[in-house]
Amino acid sequence: MFGTSDERRLLWRHMREPVLTAGALMVMLGITVALGATLPFAHVWIVELAVAGAMVATILWFSMEVRHEPPLVKLFAGIGFFWVGILFTMTLVDYLSRG
Repeated sequence: MFGTSDERRLLWRHMREPVLTAGALMVMLGITVALGATLPFAHVWIVELAVAGAMVATILWFSMEVRHEPPLVKLFAGIGFFWVGILFTMTLVDYLSRG
């Protein structure tokens, strides 16, 4: 159906990492949704924040393939994500202070 067994093995070797990454992101999304829907304890937002951080790290490390880059690229990728975090925090502070 998809060619010879060697071609299927080669395809799986190339697709294994993206499939596992997508699966891990879906599991973490499920955890976040389940925690948000049930609110099992008072400070559940701390766990949700940790899961969100793990999702960002997974995207940065695997989807963007930063781990295969030189150290300077890793540094600037980390600085970029840190800056985006600062911008989101400033937006959240502005939103909450106007309420």
